[in-house]
Amino acid sequence: MTSLKVLLLSRYGRLGASSRVRSYQYVPYLRDLGVDVTPAPLLGDHYIECLYDGGHQNGVRIGAAYCRRLWQLVTCSRFDLLWIESELLPWMPAWLERLLGRLGMPYVVDYDDAVFHRYDLHSHAWVRAFLGGKIDQVMRRARLVTVGSDYLRDRARRAGATRVEYLPTAVDLTRYHVPSDGAGATYTIGWIGSPLTASSLDVARSALAEVCANGNARVTLVGAGQFTLDSLPIDVRSWSETTEVAELQRFDVGIMPLRDGPWEQGKCGYKVIQYMACGRPVVASPVGANEQIVEHGRDGLLASTSAEWADALRALRDRSLRARMGAAGRAKVEREYSVQVTAPRLASLLRAAAQPCTT
Repeated sequence: MTSLKVLLLSRYGRLGASSRVRSYQYVPYLRDLGVDVTPAPLLGDHYIECLYDGGHQNGVRIGAAYCRRLWQLVTCSRFDLLWIESELLPWMPAWLERLLGRLGMPYVVDYDDAVFHRYDLHSHAWVRAFLGGKIDQVMRRARLVTVGSDYLRDRARRAGATRVEYLPTAVDLTRYHVPSDGAGATYTIGWIGSPLTASSLDVARSALAEVCANGNARVTLVGAGQFTLDSLPIDVRSWSETTEVAELQRFDVGIMPLRDGPWEQGKCGYKVIQYMACGRPVVASPVGANEQIVEHGRDGLLASTSAEWADALRALRDRSLRARMGAAGRAKVEREYSVQVTAPRLASLLRAAAQPCTT
């Protein structure tokens, strides 16, 4: 099989969650399938570290990153296909994507967030006017648009994309294992994310306080930074790629609360999939891909109101219920949400996108 040479133009390196999950974890699997991927991130790990620490971004460093991206495009002719995460240059018009089309350089663009809402719902009218339709243009010119949710798929179709394919966010089953049941006396409700997404926990704040009021339950937050839940005692753990699975395995239940807004509608349920991969039942807001992933009452529970959140978390104190739902969730991940399943399909999609147009 002839090797397909692909230039991966990601937004971040491996430290960026979307880049790591939607592209970087696939690189070794794609190589075995005859797709040779060369990663070329726009922004390095220093940018992510600074972002999570709440620091100011260095304008000179960002400018250098944009210049580096331009050079990557100047020298991209040795590749068969470009694999773009969302857009080539954030906060700039789609000039480069338009140029690629005129030069006949095929590209695939991937979305696991509603990045178009950064522009079309921006508070400043000039941003909406200047960039509101940018992502639609990027989608329309792509050979293929891959998306992680129905909401993103529908937007790509409305934008006039030639081909749109649903590619769910997935986990690598060589990393995710179901531990033996070592649950202790304290019922542990867990969440994983970043300081930028921790505010979503406000949705379940009162329910968590209610369920933990007697001291027989606790909340563990992985990667939340300095986030607090009022007077509720929480165990805040640092995130790292090497320890995240072990942290998840310590949960009894995993949660993914979300506000019901346009940005959240584009979410692709990665937390839910991580919890399920570890054999843990989930409680999630019925927003975005969560409704696609969670089968209420079988592998998890969906909760909209504070009362529903509290009822769901109380119900999952039952170890037998947790075991049954956790097993169902793990089986679902093995069938639908693992790179072992999605990598061969991704390789096939990339090969098809690199073929010359026949019309």
